[in-house]
Amino acid sequence: MNRKQLIILLLLFIAVGGVLWRVQSRRDQEASSGAAGTGKKLLGESFPYNDVRQITIRQETNQLNLVKKDDADVWRVRERDDYPANFSEITGFLIKVGELKVIQVEDIGASQLARLQLAEAGQGTNSATVLELKDKSGKTMKTLLLGKKHIRQPTPQQAAQFGGEGFPDGRYVMLGNEGKQALLIGDALGNLEPKPELWLNKDFFKVERPKTIAVTFSEPTNSWKITRENEAGDWKFADAKSGETLDNIKAGGVSRPFESVTLEDVVSKNAKPEDNGLDKPTLVTVETFDDFVCTIKVGKKNGENYAVTMSVMANFPKERIPAKDEKPEDKDKADKAWKDRQKQLDDKLTQAKAFEGRTYLVAAWNVDQLLKERKDLVAVKKEEEKKDAPKADDTPLPVPDLTPPK
Repeated sequence: MNRKQLIILLLLFIAVGGVLWRVQSRRDQEASSGAAGTGKKLLGESFPYNDVRQITIRQETNQLNLVKKDDADVWRVRERDDYPANFSEITGFLIKVGELKVIQVEDIGASQLARLQLAEAGQGTNSATVLELKDKSGKTMKTLLLGKKHIRQPTPQQAAQFGGEGFPDGRYVMLGNEGKQALLIGDALGNLEPKPELWLNKDFFKVERPKTIAVTFSEPTNSWKITRENEAGDWKFADAKSGETLDNIKAGGVSRPFESVTLEDVVSKNAKPEDNGLDKPTLVTVETFDDFVCTIKVGKKNGENYAVTMSVMANFPKERIPAKDEKPEDKDKADKAWKDRQKQLDDKLTQAKAFEGRTYLVAAWNVDQLLKERKDLVAVKKEEEKKDAPKADDTPLPVPDLTPPK
C-alpha cells in the first residue's frame, strides 16, 4: 500500500467515524429531550395530575367521560347519569399515567400507523384509543393515543406451564398530534376502555342482622315469610300452615339476603320499569334487629344479572330502655354507648338512603337462591310405614308324636 492509498483510507475512516458520532449524538439527544426520549416520563417530569378534572376515553364511536365536580371531591360517570365513580381507581390511574416512562422510541410514517393500531377513528381494530386529560375549565392538558399492545413471548418454561401464548407487557402510544414517533411504555393499560360499568363505584348497600324475611311473588301460593326470635334462633314460617314446617337447611340459602351484593351496572334514569320487569316485580322485604326495614324490588333476569331497586326506612327507639337492676353508676356509661350506637345507625341509614331512586344490575347469584318458592322451603316428612304390611303368623306349630310304635 502506497502513501496515497494510506491517506485515502485514513480520510474514509475519519468520515465514517464522524457519521457514527453524529448518529450516536442524535440518539443521546433524543434520550434526554423529555417525553419523547427513552427513560423519560411520558407526560413530562412534573405533570400536574391533581389538576385533572375530566378524563375522556374514546374508541371508535364509544365515548366515556369521568368528571370531577367542583362542588364536591367526587368523580362521576357522565354516561351513567353522573353516578359516583370509583375514586381510588381513577386516582391510582392518574398517578400511574403520570409516572409512565418511555422505554423505546420508533420513528414511523403515516402509512405505518395502522400497523401499530395508532390510526385515526374509522379504521376498525387499527384505530387508536384516545385519552384526553382536561382541567376544570375543560381545556385539554394532554392527549394520548393508545395503540397496539406489546406482547412478551414466553420462555420455554412459561410456555409449558401457562400455554404457548405471550402476555402483554407494554403498549405503543403517541402524544397528541405528534404522529412521527411511536413510544413504547412498560404498561399495557388493559383496563383503559370506554365502558362505564368498569369505572363505577361498586360499593353497595348491605342488609345485616335480618329478623324477618318475606318474598312476595305474583302468584300468592309461592310467597313466604320466615322469622326468628334472636340471631342464634332457628328460622320458622311466620304463617305456617297446618302440618307445615320450615326446612332450616333449605332456609340457609335465603337467610342472608343482600348481605354482600355484587353491583354490575347502573340502569339509565330514562329506562321504563317495564324494560327491566320492574312493573311487575318480585318483592323482598327484610326487617332487621337494628330496626331497619329494607324493601327490594326484583325485576326480570337479563343474562347474568337482575334489575333491582331498593328503599329503606328505620324505626329507631327514641330513648334507651334501662337494663333490669341497672346501677346508677352504670347509667352514664350505658347512655353514652347507646348514643354512639344510634349515631352509627343514623349514619348507616343515610348511606343506604343514597341508593334509593336508582335501578341497579346485580349479579344473578345474589338473587337466584332468594327467589325460592314456598314449596321449596317446606320440610319433607318421612314416609310412614305402611299400615297394611303383612304380619308374621304367631300360631304355634303342632308338636310331632315321636313315641316309638309297640
